[in-house]
Amino acid sequence: MSFMRFFYDNPIQSVGRSAFQNLPELRTLSLNGAADLTEFPDLTGTKSLESLTITGARITSLPSSVCEQLPNLQLLDLSYNQIQTLPSFSGCESVQKIDLQHNEIEELEENTFHSLMSLRSLDLSWNRLSTVKPNSFSALPALTKLDLSSNQLSSLPLIGLQSLTHLRLAGNTQLMELIPREDLPRVRVMELPYAFQCCAFVSCERRGGGASWEREETADSTGKETSVHSSQVDQDWEDFLIEFEDDPKLQQSVHCSPAPGPFRPCLHLLGSWLIRGGVWLVAALSLVSNSRLPSHSPALQFPPSLTPPLWCAAGYGARWESSFLCRLSGFLCVFASQTGLFLLTVTALERCLAATAARRHKPDGHNGRSSSSSPLSVRLAVCLCFLLGLAVTLPPLVAGHSSTSLCLPLPSSSSSSSLAFSVSLVLLDSLCFLAMTLAYTRLYCRADKAAPAAEEEVALTRHVAWLLFSDCLLYLPVAFLSLSSLLRLSAAGPEAAKGVLLLVAPLPACVNPLLYILFNPLARQELAALAKRTLRGRGGAQTLQGRRRRRRRRRRRRRRRREEEGRGQT
Repeated sequence: MSFMRFFYDNPIQSVGRSAFQNLPELRTLSLNGAADLTEFPDLTGTKSLESLTITGARITSLPSSVCEQLPNLQLLDLSYNQIQTLPSFSGCESVQKIDLQHNEIEELEENTFHSLMSLRSLDLSWNRLSTVKPNSFSALPALTKLDLSSNQLSSLPLIGLQSLTHLRLAGNTQLMELIPREDLPRVRVMELPYAFQCCAFVSCERRGGGASWEREETADSTGKETSVHSSQVDQDWEDFLIEFEDDPKLQQSVHCSPAPGPFRPCLHLLGSWLIRGGVWLVAALSLVSNSRLPSHSPALQFPPSLTPPLWCAAGYGARWESSFLCRLSGFLCVFASQTGLFLLTVTALERCLAATAARRHKPDGHNGRSSSSSPLSVRLAVCLCFLLGLAVTLPPLVAGHSSTSLCLPLPSSSSSSSLAFSVSLVLLDSLCFLAMTLAYTRLYCRADKAAPAAEEEVALTRHVAWLLFSDCLLYLPVAFLSLSSLLRLSAAGPEAAKGVLLLVAPLPACVNPLLYILFNPLARQELAALAKRTLRGRGGAQTLQGRRRRRRRRRRRRRRRREEEGRGQT
């Protein structure tokens, strides 16, 4: 007769070390949540035990004779403990699954899992593994699932892993080496630290390979949270393995996560020649148009582009994405953009309120000219804009490394905080553009009623209104695609979002100075004066060169006359 002992959801905090000795008929023992259990129980005489589960305790080490005491052990689950070192399991010849997740293991020796011919699943996730000896997995011919996620690995030996079908390495941020596909011929599901590592397993034409893994990851994460139901998770894994073994169509593909995509490509970040040419054209126009602005003219400040400072960062790969400089670059770009937008909004509201107040009072001698705010209020408003921009852009800097080489806070469907941040940013920017549009629409409509003496100010108001309207039009596709991607609409594909981010978002950087040069009369006058000075400089240079040539001719004539006179005298 076989016996089982389950201690689920009981207030057992401690168990005596010899509580389960000499139980020859005991086959299954599951003890969960014994927080005061610090030593592995003595199971001498309990040789028929096939399944042992001790989770949620504080066990720090295992006895070297664990396999001698349990020669028939098939399932060993010691997750959520404080185990630091592992003995050799070479005597557990019948074990099929070992679960050691959420412990404090730092190193794997070559003899730890040596000659475990029946071992099919090994879970060492959420430990402190930093060193794995080259032959640690060399004698595991039946191993099909290996989970080493969320450790501190910088390299992984692949000797003996030819039978693997599932491999999890996510969370090992220092593991940046490429994994050859030839070393894992049977692998079907992979979770790697970075997207570029999946390029060897996923073809460039197919980018949707991570969907099934995400479904499986969700199911497995639920199993991790409720470790007492580990048997159900094990059964799901077994069904998944059988599905892959029986379906020949699934055996032809590899599901790798994170899957490469438009923002994490295998070859080029800019992709097609259309996007590449558009990016260079926008960059060149921005440099030329901004350099043509007169340095002494009243400059108009507009929100800087998000992407130009980061175009050069796309080639640094995973090291750049996980670095602090990447987060700092994203912070500076978003901070500059948001602060500039807030300053524009405050300026528009101030101009509208000042014009309204001046029109009501109409002080003598000013002909209805709008009065400006006090210097103290202006300084306070500027400080408030900077503080608000700092508060808005701090979350991307604190949250962690970016998911793309652009280092921008792009929305992620797997993170609720990222979605909330993106939605808040889009709504806040839309509110600022709406406020500026209403304010300058009011100023623009009343510009025709202004006094003749205020002609210069009216022209400037109209010009700024046109600039703001153009910026609003350019912001519409950015806001639409942002909200569509957050709502997971089909209109916001990754390629469309990439095109908008790289081409449409930086357009104000070149459109604004061009509009300023073409439509602002002050800028046209200053450019004309600059051209005249340039032409005068060229004309003066030509006149000086002509004088020098005439002097040379005169000298030559004098020399010839002297020579002729000398010949005549002889």
